[in-house]
Amino acid sequence: MLKLSSGQTREISKLPSYFIVEYLTTIVHYPRVSFTRSLTNKMLGKVARQVCSPLHPKKSFMQIRKLNLLECHCKDLLRNHNVNVQNYRIIEKVEDSKKLLDDFKVDEYVIKAQVLAGGRGKGHFSNGFKGGVHITEDVNTVPEIINNMLGHRLITKQTSQSGVLVSKVMVAESVSIVRETYFCILLDRNHNGPVIIASPEGGMDIETVAEETPHLLKTVPVDINVGLTNSMANEIAEFLLFKGDMKSKVVNQIKNLYDMFVKLDAVQIEINPLVETDKNNVIAVDAKIQLDDNAEFRQREVFKLDDISESNPLEVRAAQHNLNYVSMDGSIGCLVNGAGLAMATMDIIKLHGGEPANFLDVGGGVTENQVLNAFSILTSDSKVRSILVNVFGGIVNCRTIAAGVIGAAKEMGLNIPLIVRLEGTNVQEGKQLLESSGLPIQFADNLDQAALKAVSSA
Repeated sequence: MLKLSSGQTREISKLPSYFIVEYLTTIVHYPRVSFTRSLTNKMLGKVARQVCSPLHPKKSFMQIRKLNLLECHCKDLLRNHNVNVQNYRIIEKVEDSKKLLDDFKVDEYVIKAQVLAGGRGKGHFSNGFKGGVHITEDVNTVPEIINNMLGHRLITKQTSQSGVLVSKVMVAESVSIVRETYFCILLDRNHNGPVIIASPEGGMDIETVAEETPHLLKTVPVDINVGLTNSMANEIAEFLLFKGDMKSKVVNQIKNLYDMFVKLDAVQIEINPLVETDKNNVIAVDAKIQLDDNAEFRQREVFKLDDISESNPLEVRAAQHNLNYVSMDGSIGCLVNGAGLAMATMDIIKLHGGEPANFLDVGGGVTENQVLNAFSILTSDSKVRSILVNVFGGIVNCRTIAAGVIGAAKEMGLNIPLIVRLEGTNVQEGKQLLESSGLPIQFADNLDQAALKAVSSA
């Protein structure tokens, strides 16, 4: 809730984004509040992802690129942290599938195409082969199935019409499941720390369980300073209906999963299903793992596993240059500093009848080279018909932005309308540079004027 000057309170989700941006900016500059500017940017970034005024369809802010791990990578991480998974092999070349016949003999095989998209089982391949998941007891059919998957595009309900190229296939030992349960650890804002969510009903959407049988869902907050205690692990195991020797086994697995959660700086580890087998084993059959992006500097080996094959190429390029970029469907390219200002800029563009082509935040420590790369990314989008540069120089130096804009426009031979609005640190120097550059730049004195020019030019 936010308290307005009128004394009224409003839910933050119901406030226009430009109001929230100005509100947070005011708080930060208030003398008795010791927020740092970096914290401000994080707050504004969260607002950009979480708050959507009527001008912002929610889908515009759900395309934040995160670490993408294939199923086989998740199983590698689980196994390395002493969490039980079924035996498996990864095949990347068709010829390797023949060696599988010699060193991987099991009663039944599960063959899975490794892509990030869901719905693999009901999908189909570009060569006409049906299904991205197959089960067989005949080892001789495994190479043929792999051959029909590798190097072909898998089309599911979650992919584009052209599908996703399959470059890895996982061949796993099938397990005979007696019972399926659900287990998840995630960081929860309401509890200010990790929360374990468990249900004896696994193998299905947990949302369905929560809606239809909420009594079968248990939530256990964990004090990050104390960690997961034996009594908590036992309580969860009992709720999952494990008994006798199976109870002690699942307690051990729950502890290992929590240790993994902490060591990897994870924000979520979901096991669905966590199963009991006919051989009295507890196995994590499928998993989803999400790590804190801010922990990349100390989880470098894990982040090297990031699969970018299904990501937007422009978003990948932006990340490589430390730019925050989200592709959208409009025709006006936006180059802005700060997530909150970027959000407000898109609000004003839409208010005047335009559509933003992207969300691009160059951040506070932007360099001329980053501005050049930002322009390169913007102009690589064929939908962009005009570019709006809207910079409020606090940490950012307007002269740096101006020099970067000039260098980019000249080097790239920019041939679409360019609208620039600068305010803040060294704004006069920045404007003088732009005015003397000889480039056909349209200047704006305020955001409203800049948006109108960008919309009319697009």
